[in-house]
Amino acid sequence: MPLVTSKKILERAAQDHFAVGAFNANCMEQVQAIVEAAQEEHAPVILQVSQGAIRYAGLPYAAGLVKIAASTVDVPVVLHLDHGTDYNQNVRCLHAGFTSLMFDGSKLSFEDNVAITKKICEIAHLVDIPVEAELGRVAQSDDKLTPEQVEGLMTDPDQAVEFIRLTGADSLAVACGSVHAMRSQDAELDIARIKAVHEKVHIPLVLHGSSGVKPSSIEEALQYGMAKINVATYLNEAFVEGIKEGLAKHPDSVDPRHSLTIARDRVKERVREKIRLFKSNGRISAGGGFVDAPKQFRSAHLGGTEE
Repeated sequence: MPLVTSKKILERAAQDHFAVGAFNANCMEQVQAIVEAAQEEHAPVILQVSQGAIRYAGLPYAAGLVKIAASTVDVPVVLHLDHGTDYNQNVRCLHAGFTSLMFDGSKLSFEDNVAITKKICEIAHLVDIPVEAELGRVAQSDDKLTPEQVEGLMTDPDQAVEFIRLTGADSLAVACGSVHAMRSQDAELDIARIKAVHEKVHIPLVLHGSSGVKPSSIEEALQYGMAKINVATYLNEAFVEGIKEGLAKHPDSVDPRHSLTIARDRVKERVREKIRLFKSNGRISAGGGFVDAPKQFRSAHLGGTEE
C-alpha cells in the first residue's frame, strides 16, 4: 500500500497503549527485513532514515527503497526522517516524499529549538505531514555522564507544555533515562517523568535510544502515551553478526548474498521481537486498517499458533 503519515497511527497507539516500532535502516536488506516482519506480524511500522543513512545511500535511494517496500505489503508504512538537525534537511525530505519529519533541536537553546521547530511545522502542516520534535537531550553511550548529569538532560514537563504550545509539534521525543547506542539492556526509564509529560502535553510521546532499555520499563511506559519507539543499534548488531556468520559459513564464497541473506534474517527476527514487545502486533487487518480487538498471536513463521 502507499506510504501513510504517522499522525493518526501514533494517536491510535497512544489511545490504545501500544507503540509503533520505528526502525532505522541503512540498506536494502534492512528495509526488507523491517517491512516483512511488520507484514507477518500484522503491525503498523515506521521506517526511519537518519542523516547518516542519507549520506551513505543518497536521499533518492533511501526514500525510493522504502516506497517500493511499502508497495509490496498491506500494512501501514511510514517513511520518517530521524534526527533531522536543520531546516533545510527537513525541506529536502519533505520534497522527497517523506511522510513524517523530525527536527532535533535538543542541543540548541530552548528559544532556538522553538523557532526552528515552529518553522518546520508550519511548512509541513501545509501538506498534512506531521513533525516530531525533541525537548531535553538523550545522552550518547560514549558521553560518560554520571546519573545526575543524565537526569539534568531530561525533559522538563512544564517546559514541554510551553514548547508544544509555541511550536505545534505533533509528537514529542522525551529524554527520560534512555541512552543512544547502548549495547546492553540495562537502562530504566523515569516513568514518573513520562507520566507527568503525558498528562500535560496530550500528544504522542517518542522514545529514542530504546536498544539499551529494559523491556519491563518499556512495557510500563506504554501506559503513559509512549506511542513511537525507536530501534537502531539493536538491529545493526544483528546485521553485523549475520554478516560475520555468513563469512564464517562460506569462507571461500565471493557471492555476498550468502552473508546478506543471513544478516537480513537476523534483523527480521529482532524487528519481530520488538513489535511484540511494543504490543503493536495483530493491530492491522487484511485490508490494511486497524482492528477493534487485536489478537496477540505467534506467527506461523515461528511455528506458533494464535492465542
